[in-house]
Amino acid sequence: MTGTGSTRGAVATAQRVVVKVGSSSLTTAHGGIDDARVASVVDALAKARASGREVVLVSSGAIAAGLAPLGLATRPRDLARQQAAASVGQGLLMATYTAAFAGHGLRVGQVLLTVDDVTRRSHYRNAYRTLHQLLQLGVVPVVNENDTVATHEIRFGDNDRLAALVAQLVHADLLVLLSDVDGLYDGNPHKPGATRLSDVHSLADLDGIDIGSAGRSGLGSGGMVTKVEAASIATGSGIDVVLASAPEVSAMLAGDPVGTWFHRRAARRATRLLWLEHATDGRGSLTLDAGAVRAVVERGASLLPAGITAVAGTFTAGDPVDLLDETGRMVARGVVNYDAAELPALLGRSTKDLARELGPEYEREVVHRDDLVLLGRPYKDRHLDG
Repeated sequence: MTGTGSTRGAVATAQRVVVKVGSSSLTTAHGGIDDARVASVVDALAKARASGREVVLVSSGAIAAGLAPLGLATRPRDLARQQAAASVGQGLLMATYTAAFAGHGLRVGQVLLTVDDVTRRSHYRNAYRTLHQLLQLGVVPVVNENDTVATHEIRFGDNDRLAALVAQLVHADLLVLLSDVDGLYDGNPHKPGATRLSDVHSLADLDGIDIGSAGRSGLGSGGMVTKVEAASIATGSGIDVVLASAPEVSAMLAGDPVGTWFHRRAARRATRLLWLEHATDGRGSLTLDAGAVRAVVERGASLLPAGITAVAGTFTAGDPVDLLDETGRMVARGVVNYDAAELPALLGRSTKDLARELGPEYEREVVHRDDLVLLGRPYKDRHLDG
């Protein structure tokens, strides 16, 4: 659907808002923080706070902010120099935010997350408690991925997806994705004839549209594809999403028809399952027999040792693992209750037999249904709500 539409009531009245701002909206073309751009975003968020709304800021820009101080002309490709730039830039970025929000009488709190913080139960609960406590204390949380310690294997991938997951974590009403583009277009927005999509009600509305890739600045790690993916995560979890340019943030939060509004398309689901689905990669895999696949997919059952035919990878209890059918197709992902080294001796055996032979602690599921989410087709549309 295209056009300008009317005032967006659901956007204007959203009480808990997660706002993600990209590197290109905060930094200069050569790296370093652009104080005027930061101030513009902060002014808009402070206005929202003054009206009684709660705001969580997910901010990119640490690596970009560290480029100029380190004498780097462009964003480095190697991980070591990215981490060095992030280490320098994150402190500068937080100092800038602290000063800008202080001008409005607001305090900020830094929250740096890694994938482990959302895939391990204890870490996940800590992140949940920290963010909610900051909001209760009237603090504006400033969230970023902990780029100084994350590796390629344990990264969220981009802050758009991180923002969608944070929106889930804090039970947000609205996710705002700010960038250097003022919405989603049905073609290249820099070429004549392209039209901005005002509303997206389902992924079917995007059929035939070339989403494209990176933004024009080259400073960030994401692009329009990651923003649409983040919108899909959030809207499928009961959260409205608006994609807009940073200068439009005040008008957008007021409900003006700027940017592209992705309408929520499902009720809220269990938050931790969404983190498990979207923020993790399996540390290993378990192959299930046909009966176990039916039990997990159709009956919403837990996975027991008797239904597992093979184990692959190196993992420990508490890690996410992929569950595969006999053809190797992914069925689900879940948090495993055993180490990889323990499982081969348990396969194909009932929990009662195992408990009788090895002790009562072995009368437990390999993956409990509350820690399991269905993935892939035809399974993905039949999620367990746990």
